[in-house]
Amino acid sequence: MLAENSFFHGKPSSSGLLRSKESDFKVYEQLPFSPIGEGEHLFIHIRKTGANTVFVARELAKYFKVKEALVSYAGLKDRFAVTEQWFGVHVPGKQAFELSDLAIEGVEVLSYKRHNKKLRIGVLTGNRFELILRDVTDLKALNERWHNIVKQGVPNYFGEQRFGIDGGNIERALALFNGSKIKDKKKRGMYLSAARSQIFNAVVDERISRGLFDIIENGDVLMLSGTQSVFHQEQVDESVQQRLVEQDIDITAPMWGAGQLMTTDKAQAIEQQVAEQYPDFVQGLPRFGLKQERRRIRLTIQEADIEIINNLENAELPIVKVSFILPAGSYATTVLRELIQYKDCGQRVVKAS
Repeated sequence: MLAENSFFHGKPSSSGLLRSKESDFKVYEQLPFSPIGEGEHLFIHIRKTGANTVFVARELAKYFKVKEALVSYAGLKDRFAVTEQWFGVHVPGKQAFELSDLAIEGVEVLSYKRHNKKLRIGVLTGNRFELILRDVTDLKALNERWHNIVKQGVPNYFGEQRFGIDGGNIERALALFNGSKIKDKKKRGMYLSAARSQIFNAVVDERISRGLFDIIENGDVLMLSGTQSVFHQEQVDESVQQRLVEQDIDITAPMWGAGQLMTTDKAQAIEQQVAEQYPDFVQGLPRFGLKQERRRIRLTIQEADIEIINNLENAELPIVKVSFILPAGSYATTVLRELIQYKDCGQRVVKAS
């Protein structure tokens, strides 16, 4: 079981239910381009309900009679939810597809069009979320926290999905580093990612504990807003701290791998101290070809909105709808954990199946 990470805004006092229904958790994938109408790849825009992304990809491979490796997607999406996302299938030639007979449980085809490039993991710009929270308590506190979150952001923790049920991916990563053989590349990659994510989360947690989540230290590595470009800050001055407040830059933490930490001085000391708690990960990750990278520690949300829904389905306690856009690679549950103590009703369904 993974330890609970520190809260930037303090532990929330409000409580509520998440994913009482699949339609309470809606995700809309956003790509940085549209298919052009020609090329070797068929892009299919799908709305899936209660369906796993990998499962849908496998069913598409069967339908098109191609190897699973020829079906791609930009990102994994929640199963107990209603999600709209793109899949790509490599089908060379100029055959026209109708797809009226495509029958996959929980799947509705919204549109499809050819494109000249493969749909690759991570190409999405972000996801728009529409989430319903039921049986919400302490609405005043919830509203206050929401406005603080919109203004200041939240810790950019990797969500619990990254670590598997009861942190099982961490255990498998340890087994991998201790010599276990895992032939499935996707599973192996998942376990390695969990190990990297654990170190990252621990560094963020340590900075919050020290009151340094929104304070730049000498030797920090900073990332420009809206990009992955980083630079080293040897000495901190007032102007660079102001850029952090204005969300022009962000502090980063390590995604562990081979090579030296990019930080120096006080910032590096923090990261090394945390890394020493995970010797198996620190020694094991470089052996699998992973290199030192950086990830911003603050997650900011865009197009944020909150709505109190009264008298819906004769509910005794208020129902709240929150919506926002997050960049690729971040988690809606990371935002929610700072907002409310939620019980994820969807987890029971996922674990039982």
